[in-house]
Amino acid sequence: MGRKLIVTTTNEVVGYRITRYLGIARGVVVRSPGMGRAFTASFAAIGGGNIREYEDLCEEARREAHARMIDHAAERGADAIIGMRYDATEMAQSLTEVLAYGTAVQLEPLDETPLRDGSAADEGRS
Repeated sequence: MGRKLIVTTTNEVVGYRITRYLGIARGVVVRSPGMGRAFTASFAAIGGGNIREYEDLCEEARREAHARMIDHAAERGADAIIGMRYDATEMAQSLTEVLAYGTAVQLEPLDETPLRDGSAADEGRS
């Protein structure tokens, strides 16, 4: 798509009407910290508190799952993803699945609502 998708945790998009539900859009990533990160993180864990190496790994996994979800929705012709959520499951020791998911929808702007490209929704109407 030439424009960005709207992604929201709510079940509606202010200023737009949902015209079509396209089904679930999802992005899945399975991550392991790798030997270097795990080794460094094990020393950080001794002191307690936040473990930056694992925090960075989690953020990278969420970001990639989010991008994959958007790609999946765009392939379906979506304008937005509503009800977006994250989920994570430990599959094995040091192996985690991160899932980003929501409902892909098509939208129609309500009257006088600016479109994402900055033009007005009612331009060209008689």
